[in-house]
Amino acid sequence: MPTVDARPFPFAFELNTTALLVIDMQRDFLLPGGFGESLGNDVAQLRRTIEPLTVLVNAWRAAGLPIIHTREGHLPDLSDCPPAKLKRGPMIGQEGAFGRVLIRGEYGHDIIDELRPAEGEPVVDKPGKGAFYATDLHKILDNEGIRSLVVTGVTTEVCVHTTVREANDRGYECLVLADCVGSYFPEFQQAGLRMIAAQGGIFGWVAESPALIKEIAR
Repeated sequence: MPTVDARPFPFAFELNTTALLVIDMQRDFLLPGGFGESLGNDVAQLRRTIEPLTVLVNAWRAAGLPIIHTREGHLPDLSDCPPAKLKRGPMIGQEGAFGRVLIRGEYGHDIIDELRPAEGEPVVDKPGKGAFYATDLHKILDNEGIRSLVVTGVTTEVCVHTTVREANDRGYECLVLADCVGSYFPEFQQAGLRMIAAQGGIFGWVAESPALIKEIAR
């Protein structure tokens, strides 16, 4: 059984029941001049994940293992946008540098070119922070017999954390890769990762991607 050096202790997993989850690597969040930067955020904090995540995705594909991508966004009429979210996100649906902000089908809503999904890789469109809320993700995973998730993407303390917590409640074991998740706020990045691995791995494990790549390449 492959085993990855991780916190709080090594993460052991079966290759045939493990999927890579790539969360919200979208232009609206990562591109200079986009929605994320328009809020005053430093997109370089997120863009540092692109290179290691690209290496990981390529290795994962080469091993023939499943990859699932997610995109946060809404229908053009915003009918699927929770009222509390819309109230706190007044730019949602408004015109931005890359089209209407967080609207499905717009240029900014789609995944960055470097991590474009390959043919056959599911893309889960989600209206909330977590990847399980109002989506078919659990059904997709269950149909494939997936029991463990390698979690990557942005942002660490919001969509990544929410998804890991949702996954934990559903019985999935999660390995979060520190170099492949990112936050606009370095202090949130560190705190978010510590929370996942705290108390004996209350939500999951934390590791670096080279340790995982070494195991899947054996």
